[in-house]
Amino acid sequence: MKRSSAPIVKARLRIVSAAADLFHKKGVRATRIGEIAKAAGVTKQQLYHHFRTKGDLAEEVVRAYLVEIKTGTSQLHGKLESWDDLKRIFTAHIDLLEEFQMRRGCPLGIIGNELTEQEETIRRDLNLVFEAVKERIATFLKKEKSAARLLPKADEEQLAELYVASLQGAMLVGKVRRDSRSAKGIFEDLAMHLSRYRIG
Repeated sequence: MKRSSAPIVKARLRIVSAAADLFHKKGVRATRIGEIAKAAGVTKQQLYHHFRTKGDLAEEVVRAYLVEIKTGTSQLHGKLESWDDLKRIFTAHIDLLEEFQMRRGCPLGIIGNELTEQEETIRRDLNLVFEAVKERIATFLKKEKSAARLLPKADEEQLAELYVASLQGAMLVGKVRRDSRSAKGIFEDLAMHLSRYRIG
C-alpha cells in the first residue's frame, strides 16, 4: 500500500507559512532556521528535507505569494472587477499596516530590500510578482477602456506601473513613519490621479 503524501505536503505548507510570517516580521537575514522550524512544528532535519537553504525557502515564499495573486486568493489582492474593488485593495493594504501597528511593511518589499547581487532567482521571482500585480491592474483598466469608461488617451500599462510603485512606496512610508495617514494619503492621491482618466 502506498503511503499518503498528505502529511509531507502539510508539513511543507506549514514551513512556508511560518517562514513567510517570520520573514515579514524580521526579514530573511535576521530569521534563523531554528525559529522557522519551531514555528512550523517541525525539526530542523525535517525542514532541511524540504529546503536545502534559507534562500530556497525564501524563493518558495515568494512563489507562494505569486500563486495567491494569480489565482485571486491573496488577502491583499482580491477580485478586481470594479473601481470599488480597486478601492478595497487599497484598504486591505492599509488594514495590513494597522494590523501590525505600522511595524511591518509589504512582505515582498521586505524580502526585496534585502536582495544581494547574487540572489538572482529571488529577484526574478519578485519581479514576476510585481508583474502579476501590474498585469491585473492593466487588464482591469483595458476592460474599462473597452467599455468606454476610461479615456482613450489613458496608458493602461503606465498607470498600472504607477499603481505598483505607489503601493510599495505607501507601505514603506507607513512603516517608517508609523502612521497609516501617510499611506492613506498616497493611496488617495493615486485614486484621484486614476479618476482623471475615468469617464462618467
